[in-house]
Amino acid sequence: MQITKDSVVSITYQLANTEGEVLEQADEPISYLHGGYDNIFPTVEEQLQGRKVGESLTVILEPEFAFGEYDAELVRVEPKDRFPVPDVAVGMQFEGESDDGEDMLLYTVTEVTDDTIVVDGNHPLAGQTLKFTCTVTEVRPASEEEVSHGHVHGEHGHHH
Repeated sequence: MQITKDSVVSITYQLANTEGEVLEQADEPISYLHGGYDNIFPTVEEQLQGRKVGESLTVILEPEFAFGEYDAELVRVEPKDRFPVPDVAVGMQFEGESDDGEDMLLYTVTEVTDDTIVVDGNHPLAGQTLKFTCTVTEVRPASEEEVSHGHVHGEHGHHH
């Protein structure tokens, strides 16, 4: 079966930076609903269209097609007393509103001083060109329920 809209596609993959450092790897298959449901990078989805089990591909993802360009305006310096926990440490993450109040962002603590905490709302991989390599391990038609929910159910997918 070829990958088409409303197929459930299972892949193993590796995500690396341009220096070849592996950032993430799935040796066990993960599954997604193919066809514009935003369950995988759109550029990767386009390249997977029409592929079959056993086929592999490598896609170079420029920042705008991966995790976006790095936005210095998403870095904030906040007073320490604004945080809900007393022992804030580098690497902790907190949800917060964007400056315009339109979106909720996940901010990562990047620096802690006696009085302030620096948080960054950029994805850790923002601004990076990435190399996504994958192999198709299974393709099947999606169920009506999966299509109506916009994601995979069952093995390798979402469970309600």
